[in-house]
Amino acid sequence: MINEFTQGMMSRRTLLMGAVMSSTLHAFAKDTPEIADAAGTTTSDSGKLKICVFSKHLQWASINDAAVIARDIGFDGIDLTVRAGGHILPEQVETDLPAAVEIIHRAGLETPMITTDIMSVQTPHAATVLKTANQLGIRQYRWGFVPYPADQGIVERLNELKPQMKALAALNQEHQICGMYHTHSGPGLVGAPIWDLWTLFQGLDPRWIAVNYDIGHATVEGGYGGWVDSTRLVKNQMRGIALKDFTWQQNNGKNIHADPFDKSLGIENAWVPHWCPTGQGMVNFSGFFAMVKANGFSGPVQLHFEYPGLGGAENGNKKLTISQQELMDAMRRDLTYVRGVMRDQQLI
Repeated sequence: MINEFTQGMMSRRTLLMGAVMSSTLHAFAKDTPEIADAAGTTTSDSGKLKICVFSKHLQWASINDAAVIARDIGFDGIDLTVRAGGHILPEQVETDLPAAVEIIHRAGLETPMITTDIMSVQTPHAATVLKTANQLGIRQYRWGFVPYPADQGIVERLNELKPQMKALAALNQEHQICGMYHTHSGPGLVGAPIWDLWTLFQGLDPRWIAVNYDIGHATVEGGYGGWVDSTRLVKNQMRGIALKDFTWQQNNGKNIHADPFDKSLGIENAWVPHWCPTGQGMVNFSGFFAMVKANGFSGPVQLHFEYPGLGGAENGNKKLTISQQELMDAMRRDLTYVRGVMRDQQLI
Protein backbone atom coordinates (compact mmCIF):
# COMPACT_ATOMS: atom_id res chain seq x y z
CA MET A 1 0.00 0.00 0.00
CA ILE A 2 1.27 3.51 -0.86
CA ASN A 3 1.10 5.98 2.02
CA GLU A 4 1.43 9.79 1.86
CA PHE A 5 5.18 9.66 2.54
CA THR A 6 5.71 7.13 -0.25
CA GLN A 7 3.59 9.20 -2.62
CA GLY A 8 5.68 12.25 -1.82
CA MET A 9 8.89 10.35 -2.45
CA MET A 10 7.49 9.03 -5.72
CA SER A 11 6.42 12.51 -6.82
CA ARG A 12 9.85 14.01 -6.11
CA ARG A 13 11.55 11.09 -7.79
CA THR A 14 9.25 11.40 -10.80
CA LEU A 15 10.08 15.12 -11.12
CA LEU A 16 13.80 14.39 -10.85
CA MET A 17 13.60 11.58 -13.37
CA GLY A 18 11.59 13.80 -15.70
CA ALA A 19 14.29 16.45 -15.61
CA VAL A 20 17.01 13.89 -16.25
CA MET A 21 15.06 12.28 -19.09
CA SER A 22 14.30 15.65 -20.66
CA SER A 23 17.96 16.59 -20.83
CA THR A 24 18.98 13.08 -21.95
CA LEU A 25 16.40 12.97 -24.72
CA HIS A 26 17.42 16.42 -25.97
CA ALA A 27 21.02 15.31 -26.33
CA PHE A 28 19.98 11.90 -27.65
CA ALA A 29 17.83 13.39 -30.42
CA LYS A 30 20.66 15.68 -31.51
CA ASP A 31 23.33 12.99 -31.82
CA THR A 32 21.21 10.19 -33.31
CA PRO A 33 21.72 9.54 -37.03
CA GLU A 34 19.06 8.13 -39.28
CA ILE A 35 19.28 4.36 -39.48
CA ALA A 36 19.18 2.45 -42.75
CA ASP A 37 17.01 -0.64 -42.77
CA ALA A 38 17.67 -3.84 -44.71
CA ALA A 39 16.06 -2.34 -47.83
CA GLY A 40 18.37 0.68 -47.72
CA THR A 41 15.74 3.22 -46.71
CA THR A 42 15.93 5.38 -43.60
CA THR A 43 13.72 4.72 -40.64
CA SER A 44 12.43 8.29 -40.65
CA ASP A 45 10.59 7.43 -43.90
CA SER A 46 8.93 4.29 -42.59
CA GLY A 47 5.69 5.61 -41.08
CA LYS A 48 3.98 4.52 -37.91
CA LEU A 49 5.00 1.53 -35.81
CA LYS A 50 3.10 -1.75 -35.91
CA ILE A 51 2.52 -3.97 -32.88
CA CYS A 52 2.76 -7.76 -33.16
CA VAL A 53 1.67 -10.46 -30.77
CA PHE A 54 4.29 -13.11 -29.99
CA SER A 55 2.65 -16.32 -31.21
CA LYS A 56 4.10 -18.26 -28.28
CA HIS A 57 1.11 -16.96 -26.33
CA LEU A 58 -1.27 -18.38 -28.93
CA GLN A 59 0.46 -21.74 -29.14
CA TRP A 60 -2.77 -23.41 -28.00
CA ALA A 61 -4.50 -22.26 -31.19
CA SER A 62 -4.09 -23.26 -34.82
CA ILE A 63 -2.54 -20.75 -37.21
CA ASN A 64 -5.96 -19.92 -38.60
CA ASP A 65 -7.48 -19.39 -35.14
CA ALA A 66 -4.43 -17.47 -33.91
CA ALA A 67 -4.69 -15.07 -36.86
CA VAL A 68 -8.38 -14.42 -36.22
CA ILE A 69 -7.81 -13.94 -32.48
CA ALA A 70 -4.87 -11.56 -33.02
CA ARG A 71 -6.92 -9.56 -35.51
CA ASP A 72 -9.95 -9.38 -33.21
CA ILE A 73 -7.83 -8.21 -30.28
CA GLY A 74 -6.45 -5.43 -32.46
CA PHE A 75 -2.87 -6.42 -33.27
CA ASP A 76 -1.22 -5.33 -36.51
CA GLY A 77 0.75 -8.52 -37.03
CA ILE A 78 2.14 -11.76 -35.63
CA ASP A 79 5.68 -12.62 -34.58
CA LEU A 80 5.49 -16.27 -35.58
CA THR A 81 7.36 -19.02 -33.74
CA VAL A 82 9.49 -21.06 -36.17
CA ARG A 83 11.26 -23.38 -33.76
CA ALA A 84 10.96 -26.70 -31.98
CA GLY A 85 7.50 -26.84 -30.41
CA GLY A 86 6.45 -23.69 -32.25
CA HIS A 87 3.68 -23.03 -34.72
CA ILE A 88 6.12 -23.90 -37.50
CA LEU A 89 8.72 -26.64 -37.11
CA PRO A 90 12.09 -25.75 -38.70
CA GLU A 91 12.23 -29.04 -40.59
CA GLN A 92 8.87 -28.23 -42.22
CA VAL A 93 9.50 -24.54 -42.86
CA GLU A 94 9.50 -24.73 -46.67
CA THR A 95 5.91 -25.97 -46.79
CA ASP A 96 4.37 -24.75 -43.53
CA LEU A 97 5.68 -21.19 -43.30
CA PRO A 98 4.28 -20.06 -46.69
CA ALA A 99 0.90 -21.53 -45.79
CA ALA A 100 0.92 -19.84 -42.37
CA VAL A 101 1.92 -16.46 -43.81
CA GLU A 102 -0.87 -16.68 -46.38
CA ILE A 103 -3.42 -17.37 -43.62
CA ILE A 104 -2.13 -14.48 -41.48
CA HIS A 105 -2.16 -12.06 -44.41
CA ARG A 106 -5.64 -13.19 -45.39
CA ALA A 107 -6.76 -12.15 -41.89
CA GLY A 108 -5.44 -8.66 -42.62
CA LEU A 109 -2.31 -8.95 -40.48
CA GLU A 110 1.40 -8.62 -41.22
CA THR A 111 4.32 -11.01 -40.58
CA PRO A 112 7.32 -8.71 -40.28
CA MET A 113 9.37 -11.21 -38.28
CA ILE A 114 9.69 -14.73 -36.94
CA THR A 115 11.18 -16.11 -33.73
CA THR A 116 13.62 -18.97 -34.18
CA ASP A 117 15.91 -21.18 -32.14
CA ILE A 118 18.90 -20.26 -34.31
CA MET A 119 22.11 -19.96 -32.30
CA SER A 120 24.70 -20.01 -35.09
CA VAL A 121 25.19 -21.06 -38.70
CA GLN A 122 25.48 -24.63 -37.39
CA THR A 123 21.89 -24.68 -36.07
CA PRO A 124 19.98 -27.33 -38.02
CA HIS A 125 17.82 -25.91 -40.84
CA ALA A 126 19.10 -22.36 -40.21
CA ALA A 127 19.81 -21.57 -43.87
CA THR A 128 16.51 -23.05 -45.01
CA VAL A 129 14.55 -21.06 -42.43
CA LEU A 130 16.23 -17.80 -43.49
CA LYS A 131 15.87 -18.48 -47.19
CA THR A 132 12.18 -19.31 -46.86
CA ALA A 133 11.48 -16.28 -44.67
CA ASN A 134 13.17 -13.96 -47.16
CA GLN A 135 11.17 -15.40 -50.04
CA LEU A 136 8.02 -14.52 -48.11
CA GLY A 137 9.08 -10.92 -47.54
CA ILE A 138 9.99 -11.43 -43.87
CA ARG A 139 12.94 -9.14 -43.16
CA GLN A 140 13.71 -9.85 -39.49
CA TYR A 141 14.05 -12.87 -37.26
CA ARG A 142 14.75 -13.28 -33.58
CA TRP A 143 17.58 -15.48 -32.38
CA GLY A 144 19.89 -15.90 -29.40
CA PHE A 145 19.96 -17.16 -25.82
CA VAL A 146 23.72 -17.80 -25.88
CA PRO A 147 25.16 -18.62 -22.42
CA TYR A 148 28.20 -17.50 -20.45
CA PRO A 149 29.79 -20.71 -19.10
CA ALA A 150 30.55 -20.40 -15.39
CA ASP A 151 34.09 -21.73 -15.87
CA GLN A 152 35.05 -19.22 -18.58
CA GLY A 153 35.90 -15.54 -18.27
CA ILE A 154 33.60 -12.93 -19.82
CA VAL A 155 36.27 -11.44 -22.10
CA GLU A 156 37.39 -14.89 -23.22
CA ARG A 157 33.80 -15.85 -24.02
CA LEU A 158 33.17 -12.68 -26.03
CA ASN A 159 36.34 -13.22 -28.05
CA GLU A 160 35.28 -16.80 -28.68
CA LEU A 161 31.84 -15.69 -29.92
CA LYS A 162 32.97 -12.99 -32.35
CA PRO A 163 33.69 -15.39 -35.26
CA GLN A 164 30.28 -17.01 -34.64
CA MET A 165 28.57 -13.63 -34.91
CA LYS A 166 30.50 -12.72 -38.06
CA ALA A 167 29.57 -16.00 -39.73
CA LEU A 168 25.90 -15.59 -38.86
CA ALA A 169 25.90 -12.01 -40.16
CA ALA A 170 27.31 -13.31 -43.46
CA LEU A 171 24.58 -15.96 -43.69
CA ASN A 172 21.93 -13.32 -42.95
CA GLN A 173 23.35 -11.09 -45.68
CA GLU A 174 23.27 -13.97 -48.12
CA HIS A 175 19.53 -14.34 -47.46
CA GLN A 176 18.87 -10.60 -47.08
CA ILE A 177 17.37 -10.88 -43.61
CA CYS A 178 18.33 -9.29 -40.29
CA GLY A 179 19.00 -11.51 -37.27
CA MET A 180 17.97 -9.70 -34.08
CA TYR A 181 19.51 -11.04 -30.88
CA HIS A 182 16.87 -10.94 -28.13
CA THR A 183 17.99 -9.38 -24.85
CA HIS A 184 17.07 -11.29 -21.69
CA SER A 185 18.02 -10.72 -18.04
CA GLY A 186 19.70 -12.72 -15.32
CA PRO A 187 23.09 -14.30 -14.68
CA GLY A 188 24.95 -16.30 -17.28
CA LEU A 189 23.21 -14.91 -20.37
CA VAL A 190 24.96 -13.17 -23.25
CA GLY A 191 22.97 -10.04 -24.07
CA ALA A 192 21.59 -9.46 -20.58
CA PRO A 193 24.04 -6.57 -19.88
CA ILE A 194 23.47 -5.35 -23.50
CA TRP A 195 26.91 -3.70 -23.65
CA ASP A 196 28.25 -7.16 -24.54
CA LEU A 197 26.11 -7.26 -27.70
CA TRP A 198 27.38 -3.83 -28.65
CA THR A 199 30.91 -5.20 -28.26
CA LEU A 200 30.20 -8.38 -30.22
CA PHE A 201 28.55 -6.54 -33.12
CA GLN A 202 31.31 -3.97 -33.64
CA GLY A 203 32.35 -3.97 -37.30
CA LEU A 204 29.25 -5.91 -38.38
CA ASP A 205 26.53 -4.37 -40.52
CA PRO A 206 23.35 -3.79 -38.43
CA ARG A 207 21.30 -4.51 -41.53
CA TRP A 208 22.20 -8.17 -41.04
CA ILE A 209 22.87 -8.66 -37.33
CA ALA A 210 21.29 -6.48 -34.69
CA VAL A 211 19.45 -6.26 -31.36
CA ASN A 212 15.88 -7.09 -30.41
CA TYR A 213 15.70 -4.84 -27.36
CA ASP A 214 13.42 -6.11 -24.60
CA ILE A 215 12.69 -3.11 -22.37
CA GLY A 216 11.32 -5.34 -19.61
CA HIS A 217 14.53 -7.33 -19.34
CA ALA A 218 16.62 -4.18 -19.84
CA THR A 219 14.85 -2.56 -16.88
CA VAL A 220 15.50 -5.65 -14.77
CA GLU A 221 19.20 -5.28 -15.54
CA GLY A 222 19.30 -1.48 -15.14
CA GLY A 223 16.19 -0.23 -13.37
CA TYR A 224 17.13 3.37 -12.67
CA GLY A 225 19.46 4.63 -15.35
CA GLY A 226 20.92 1.48 -16.89
CA TRP A 227 18.09 1.01 -19.37
CA VAL A 228 18.51 4.63 -20.50
CA ASP A 229 22.22 4.12 -21.15
CA SER A 230 21.80 0.74 -22.84
CA THR A 231 19.06 2.14 -25.09
CA ARG A 232 21.42 4.91 -26.14
CA LEU A 233 24.32 2.49 -26.57
CA VAL A 234 22.60 0.17 -29.06
CA LYS A 235 20.38 2.75 -30.74
CA ASN A 236 22.03 2.13 -34.12
CA GLN A 237 21.77 -1.66 -33.71
CA MET A 238 18.18 -1.78 -32.46
CA ARG A 239 15.98 -3.37 -35.13
CA GLY A 240 13.18 -4.77 -32.95
CA ILE A 241 11.54 -4.00 -29.61
CA ALA A 242 9.87 -6.41 -27.18
CA LEU A 243 7.54 -5.20 -24.41
CA LYS A 244 6.77 -6.68 -21.02
CA ASP A 245 6.50 -5.39 -17.44
CA PHE A 246 7.48 -6.62 -13.98
CA THR A 247 7.67 -5.95 -10.25
CA TRP A 248 10.27 -7.15 -7.76
CA GLN A 249 9.26 -9.99 -5.42
CA GLN A 250 11.19 -12.22 -3.07
CA ASN A 251 11.71 -15.66 -4.51
CA ASN A 252 11.48 -17.60 -1.22
CA GLY A 253 12.85 -20.70 -2.86
CA LYS A 254 10.36 -20.66 -5.74
CA ASN A 255 11.50 -19.85 -9.25
CA ILE A 256 9.02 -17.20 -10.41
CA HIS A 257 11.36 -15.83 -13.07
CA ALA A 258 11.09 -17.05 -16.64
CA ASP A 259 14.82 -17.43 -17.13
CA PRO A 260 17.36 -19.92 -15.70
CA PHE A 261 19.08 -19.28 -12.39
CA ASP A 262 22.48 -20.09 -11.01
CA LYS A 263 21.73 -21.51 -7.56
CA SER A 264 25.36 -21.11 -6.57
CA LEU A 265 24.65 -17.37 -6.36
CA GLY A 266 21.82 -17.88 -3.86
CA ILE A 267 19.29 -16.45 -6.29
CA GLU A 268 16.67 -19.00 -5.27
CA ASN A 269 16.07 -16.87 -2.15
CA ALA A 270 16.68 -13.44 -3.66
CA TRP A 271 14.48 -10.62 -4.89
CA VAL A 272 13.64 -11.44 -8.48
CA PRO A 273 11.48 -10.01 -11.28
CA HIS A 274 7.86 -11.12 -11.35
CA TRP A 275 6.16 -10.43 -14.67
CA CYS A 276 2.92 -8.46 -14.50
CA PRO A 277 0.38 -6.79 -16.83
CA THR A 278 1.88 -4.06 -18.99
CA GLY A 279 1.73 -0.67 -17.29
CA GLN A 280 1.40 -2.08 -13.77
CA GLY A 281 5.09 -2.58 -13.03
CA MET A 282 8.50 -0.94 -13.01
CA VAL A 283 9.05 -0.24 -16.72
CA ASN A 284 9.06 3.42 -17.77
CA PHE A 285 7.26 2.92 -21.08
CA SER A 286 6.68 6.64 -21.60
CA GLY A 287 10.37 7.49 -21.20
CA PHE A 288 11.42 4.54 -23.34
CA PHE A 289 9.09 5.38 -26.21
CA ALA A 290 10.24 8.98 -26.10
CA MET A 291 13.75 7.66 -26.81
CA VAL A 292 12.37 5.34 -29.50
CA LYS A 293 10.73 8.35 -31.14
CA ALA A 294 13.95 10.39 -30.96
CA ASN A 295 15.86 7.56 -32.60
CA GLY A 296 13.51 7.26 -35.57
CA PHE A 297 13.04 3.54 -34.90
CA SER A 298 10.83 1.67 -37.41
CA GLY A 299 11.24 -2.04 -36.67
CA PRO A 300 8.64 -4.50 -35.40
CA VAL A 301 7.28 -4.03 -31.87
CA GLN A 302 6.34 -7.26 -30.09
CA LEU A 303 4.03 -7.44 -27.09
CA HIS A 304 4.72 -10.34 -24.71
CA PHE A 305 2.41 -11.83 -22.08
CA GLU A 306 4.48 -13.75 -19.53
CA TYR A 307 2.74 -12.99 -16.25
CA PRO A 308 0.77 -15.52 -14.16
CA GLY A 309 -2.95 -16.03 -14.57
CA LEU A 310 -3.12 -16.43 -18.34
CA GLY A 311 -4.07 -20.08 -18.26
CA GLY A 312 -0.73 -21.36 -19.51
CA ALA A 313 -0.54 -18.96 -22.47
CA GLU A 314 2.25 -17.15 -20.62
CA ASN A 315 4.40 -20.27 -20.96
CA GLY A 316 3.44 -21.22 -24.49
CA ASN A 317 1.29 -24.13 -23.36
CA LYS A 318 -0.79 -25.91 -25.97
CA LYS A 319 -3.87 -26.08 -23.77
CA LEU A 320 -5.59 -23.21 -21.96
CA THR A 321 -6.88 -23.51 -18.38
CA ILE A 322 -8.92 -20.28 -18.61
CA SER A 323 -11.49 -19.26 -21.19
CA GLN A 324 -10.35 -17.88 -24.51
CA GLN A 325 -12.34 -14.72 -23.78
CA GLU A 326 -10.50 -14.15 -20.47
CA LEU A 327 -7.17 -14.39 -22.26
CA MET A 328 -8.28 -12.10 -25.06
CA ASP A 329 -9.52 -9.52 -22.55
CA ALA A 330 -6.13 -9.52 -20.78
CA MET A 331 -4.26 -9.17 -24.07
CA ARG A 332 -6.55 -6.37 -25.26
CA ARG A 333 -6.05 -4.51 -21.97
CA ASP A 334 -2.26 -4.59 -22.35
CA LEU A 335 -2.43 -3.67 -26.02
CA THR A 336 -4.70 -0.72 -25.24
CA TYR A 337 -2.22 0.55 -22.66
CA VAL A 338 0.74 0.23 -25.04
CA ARG A 339 -1.12 1.94 -27.87
CA GLY A 340 -1.97 4.81 -25.55
CA VAL A 341 1.67 5.37 -24.60
CA MET A 342 2.82 5.07 -28.19
CA ARG A 343 0.09 7.44 -29.36
CA ASP A 344 1.31 10.03 -26.89
CA GLN A 345 4.67 9.88 -28.64
CA GLN A 346 3.03 9.97 -32.10
CA LEU A 347 4.44 6.56 -32.91
CA ILE A 348 1.11 5.14 -34.11
